[in-house]
Amino acid sequence: MALMLAAASRDALAEAGASLDRYVDNTSGADLERLGDELFTVMHLLVAEPGLRRALADPSVAVSSRTGLAERLLDDRLSRPTLDIVAEVVSARWSRSPDLLEAIEVLARRATLGVAEKDGSLDEVEDQLFRFGRILDREPELNSLLTDSATPAAKRSELLRGVLGGKVSPVTEALLTRTVQTPRGRSLDLAAEELSELAAARRDRYVAHVLAPVGLSPDQEQRLVSSLSQLYSRPISLQIELDEHLLGGLVVRVGDEVIDGSVAGKLAAARRHLPGCALPPT
Repeated sequence: MALMLAAASRDALAEAGASLDRYVDNTSGADLERLGDELFTVMHLLVAEPGLRRALADPSVAVSSRTGLAERLLDDRLSRPTLDIVAEVVSARWSRSPDLLEAIEVLARRATLGVAEKDGSLDEVEDQLFRFGRILDREPELNSLLTDSATPAAKRSELLRGVLGGKVSPVTEALLTRTVQTPRGRSLDLAAEELSELAAARRDRYVAHVLAPVGLSPDQEQRLVSSLSQLYSRPISLQIELDEHLLGGLVVRVGDEVIDGSVAGKLAAARRHLPGCALPPT
């Protein structure tokens, strides 16, 4: 379920997300847990203070004034890495002030999922979130109780803990608890589905989808894994699919990035750059 943002906000979130990914790749699970917790704290503050949210997202206000306001309000409450992420988000141009709130929540979720990336439990977290969403879909009364704004957040969190019964990973419980504490009018089954999809997207960062004209030998696979892991500064696993139309070489996709080293890809590139050159069809 894609987040619906206008172009400026999509670009701003993409840039902030890239900065977060670099931090995830080069820090510990404990630091990521703190980053996620602190970003959720910022999100709760922006929910409670819509006037502050509007001020921090107002494009008519100078960037230095917006980031200065964030620093003054949050300096004694956040660690330096979190302040840096918040400053980048606040300095960006947002189509609407609610988009800034959405972005902070997405980054908080991604930082928390980073803990599972580090300890190797991301597959488990994705599955648990998906299954919990399906349970809530079959239990509409429970779904309503967990997001009922008339019930104090602490009571809703207590109910969630009872339902989960300690049978899910700490990351799964943390993500669901944060959603229950600040549902923002969303049903928990849909929120769980969003979280599951986000976990799947995070997991995809660690998978290289490889198109090859013929099967790779174990040695070739190992060398490719080593090269990609070094390139992306994180462990990479391979999913290899054979495609005889490539003629030779490989096409590798990691997340949204594509590395086309195939013969077919080189011929296509040559056609684009040499329009007068008659090349055979692939």
